[in-house]
Amino acid sequence: MKRIVVAVDFSSGSIHALEYAINIANKVHAEIMMIWVDKEPAPESIYSADTHNYRDEVIKRFNELVAKYQPLCTGGKLEFKLRKGKIYYEIVTTAKTKKAELIVTGSHGVSGFEEYWIGSNANRIVASASCPVITVRNGFEIKQNLDHIVMPIDNSNHTLLKVPFTAQVAKIFGAKVHILAIYSTNLKTMHQRVENYAEKAKKFFEKEQIDYVTETIETQNSTKSTIDYAQSLNADLISIVTEQDERNETGLIAPCAQQMVNHSPIPVLSVHVADKIQTLKLFDQI
Repeated sequence: MKRIVVAVDFSSGSIHALEYAINIANKVHAEIMMIWVDKEPAPESIYSADTHNYRDEVIKRFNELVAKYQPLCTGGKLEFKLRKGKIYYEIVTTAKTKKAELIVTGSHGVSGFEEYWIGSNANRIVASASCPVITVRNGFEIKQNLDHIVMPIDNSNHTLLKVPFTAQVAKIFGAKVHILAIYSTNLKTMHQRVENYAEKAKKFFEKEQIDYVTETIETQNSTKSTIDYAQSLNADLISIVTEQDERNETGLIAPCAQQMVNHSPIPVLSVHVADKIQTLKLFDQI
């Protein structure tokens, strides 16, 4: 992991996300690229673009952040970039252009101020990114190490896609992965499917020498149950797979992933389904 992108709108939530990203970057000696996006004014706006030109102030604020946090970045350089356009698009495009392996963003910004956009764009960033995204809620206590990662396994055909990157994070921090096998139906065939997926995840972790434990639960609300389980462990991260909601063209992630990103007090690692074919080939050999 060589570069991490952090979405910054200068809200307390985005600064907290930056501090979280620095902790990860120091572990892997990665550079951090902070991104601020100047939203395009709506065509019907009665204000000129110059009225909303905050770029001089933004550069000043970024220079202050670099002065404050660069000494804490023991792994690499702390940089910033200003973009203009659709917020989520510019962030994920910059991450792809810069070949970033991870995006970190706050899941909640500060409401009531037009210039703060983190909270309203977190889901779209997660949905559109081609690399994994960690969303972190303001107020989550940042620790030097990640000790426990919760990874739910369900009966969906893409549930294993999060396993390789989860293993990578676990290996970086020496964390234990808690495989949470979730039965959301009474159908025995679906239970067997979940068990089969969980077994493949276990074998992958054994191959990679990742410490893990397994737990099985039956629930009709997998999001709430996963969060409750993670909180009971005082977990540091929840790992999920995201996909776009195929029922509409909003560009948002599917409902379960939205609920996890929006409601989890614990940081959420979202791995996109874009790499499905390549990733699943890893498990054909297990």
